[in-house]
Amino acid sequence: MIVVFGSVNIDLVCRTDHHPRPGETVPGSDYQLIPGGKGANQALAARRAGASVAMVGAVGDDDMAAAALAELTSAGVDLSALVRRGPTTGMAIITVDRHGENTIVLSPGANARLAHTDLAALSLGANDIVLLQMEVPLAESLAAAQAARAAGARIMLSIAPFLPVEREALAMADIILVNETEAADLARHLGLAAGPDGAATVATLAASLGRTVIATLGADGAVAAGGGETIAVPSLPIEPVDTTGAGDTFAGVLAAYLDRGESLETAMLYAAVAGSLACTKMGAQPSFPQKDAIEEAADRPPSAA
Repeated sequence: MIVVFGSVNIDLVCRTDHHPRPGETVPGSDYQLIPGGKGANQALAARRAGASVAMVGAVGDDDMAAAALAELTSAGVDLSALVRRGPTTGMAIITVDRHGENTIVLSPGANARLAHTDLAALSLGANDIVLLQMEVPLAESLAAAQAARAAGARIMLSIAPFLPVEREALAMADIILVNETEAADLARHLGLAAGPDGAATVATLAASLGRTVIATLGADGAVAAGGGETIAVPSLPIEPVDTTGAGDTFAGVLAAYLDRGESLETAMLYAAVAGSLACTKMGAQPSFPQKDAIEEAADRPPSAA
């Protein structure tokens, strides 16, 4: 089983001609309420890829909670460990101007009240994979990682959004996930020289940390390094419509195929395909592909993709 310990948000999105200046009111479009949060995103992506998934997260005692959980509920993600804590659900207030540029105000809401002890509602074991991100309190995520490691579970840590995680904390993760920018940020934080490209930086991080490090590289696919081995997989050749959630898709689908017993290379290939497919539709969670679509696209020759 895959257990996600992380954030649950609702995104309130409104389009405007231009971003308001201080004191200015501008007309906007009808708003959209879109489920989000990196934890919920990864849980949904893994579930749609066919895995059994449990979500450990927190929502508030407000009307937004149901909207934030809608996609997880319809997909059959196990929400038995979800808690209601505090008055508000996490919310990202997003304005998008005519150029596609956005401004975001993130209110953590109940995410700030998630505790590592909430993980105890589930019985973890050596056959489980635990996914962690950076949108709930870091101390609670690290304590959750300690509990998961004590239970023998594998731990995947997604350093997104980037926070300066110390070397000792990174040692608790079996797999560290970053994008190319986060890889360079992490290398600098650890006093390492970032390489000329993402692959070189990943190799440097893996050698220094003694852990498998995987970086998503956008249109260039993904690369992993660890144990003296480097794996590179391509993305699909697509015309991107909206890249929101592509990294979370990669993380969730990677966990799903590892949970099935696939090799790291095979799991990365399916994850890169899924991340590409997620970029062909608007929105994050609504764009996450189902298992059949992932495997059909992965089996096509590149010229037919």
